Amino acid sequence: MSKDLMNLGDLGADKLAQVLELAAWMKKNRGKEQKALAGKSIGLIFLKSSTRTRVSFEVGVNELGGSPLYLDSHGLQLGRGESYEDTARVLSRYLHGIVIRGHAHDQIAAFGKECSVPVINALTDRFHPCQLLADLQTVIEKFGHLKGLRVSFLGDTACNMGNSWILASQLCGFELRLGGPKGYQPDFSQLPSWVDTSKIIVTDDPVAAVKDCHVVNTDTWVSMGFEAEAADRLKALGPFQLNAELLAHADKSAIVMHCLPAYRGKEVTAEVLDGPRSVIWDEAENRLHAQKALMATLFK
Repeated sequence: MSKDLMNLGDLGADKLAQVLELAAWMKKNRGKEQKALAGKSIGLIFLKSSTRTRVSFEVGVNELGGSPLYLDSHGLQLGRGESYEDTARVLSRYLHGIVIRGHAHDQIAAFGKECSVPVINALTDRFHPCQLLADLQTVIEKFGHLKGLRVSFLGDTACNMGNSWILASQLCGFELRLGGPKGYQPDFSQLPSWVDTSKIIVTDDPVAAVKDCHVVNTDTWVSMGFEAEAADRLKALGPFQLNAELLAHADKSAIVMHCLPAYRGKEVTAEVLDGPRSVIWDEAENRLHAQKALMATLFK
């Protein structure tokens, strides 16, 4: 296992399974878990705004007995041009672990390499491993297992969530279908070399993407940084809206997931997002438990 978590592959299949088991235990025994971070200071560096990621990590550090230190671009010399590498070298001498949410993946990876303490990628433009931990925990809660399930991800499948679902499918043994139009499909060159691209199902047919799937999920079509492209994105991705008509093609037991924030009437309808198949609030809650398990594993 790697010192850092830049993507799920850094855990590997066995350690990933152990983290998910620990996350389930921590959820069931919240308040009774060992204070794995007692006496430790954990830096939370946020170069992009956040709701779930910031709050879940800050609460998680506190519940594990540690001291969270929140830092944003305005509170660091990174905002004035200091290099990621120099910042990493300094912060490593103060902190016991670092969580960083940023932009360019290569910059965050370079930051991690220069740190002498473990670093968790809390989101980059290429991967979102912490969200996938919560998503996988949620799927296990609903189905009892991951292996053999059929999972669909709709919309802009070239995003960090699409890439992260690809890694998860190969580590956990479930079928993944990525449904999106040409121009919004995954760039295999961004994936680690161990990924078997022949096992990745990519389609521009929304019905084929969800047919008989057990898990159907999507993400916002206009993420931070893409506001100027909003009109073009909404037009191109429109046929992949997760609505009742499309969901009817999924398995009868299918659950609906969305990593939030959601925009009702765009990538998903209110009827589906707020409907009986939606597990998004469990999914959001599980960010806390999955990340606590991850920190207890990496920052011990």
